[in-house]
Amino acid sequence: MTEKIIYLSGTVLDEETRCGLKELCSLCGITAEMVQDMINEGLISSREASPLQWRFDYLEIRRVQTAVRLQRDLRVNLPGCALVLDLLEELEELRRLRNR
Repeated sequence: MTEKIIYLSGTVLDEETRCGLKELCSLCGITAEMVQDMINEGLISSREASPLQWRFDYLEIRRVQTAVRLQRDLRVNLPGCALVLDLLEELEELRRLRNR
């Protein structure tokens, strides 16, 4: 019997995590153009004007990762991803309030 070994890798994100455009693209497997499209759609925000100065926190990284999975697995377009992400965050907040 042959045993199949599966290796998983990942990155730990916490409240202190910040990354630039290049790191975000690497973490999420997307292009800079896709990041710009996500900013234009309102999925994530850029506080600085220049892409070289952009910094994304762990919540934005998580939003991009979720949007990428929605697009890949369910073929959801960017406006749909923005809606789904907003609804998921609202659901999370309601659950948090209920559990107090």
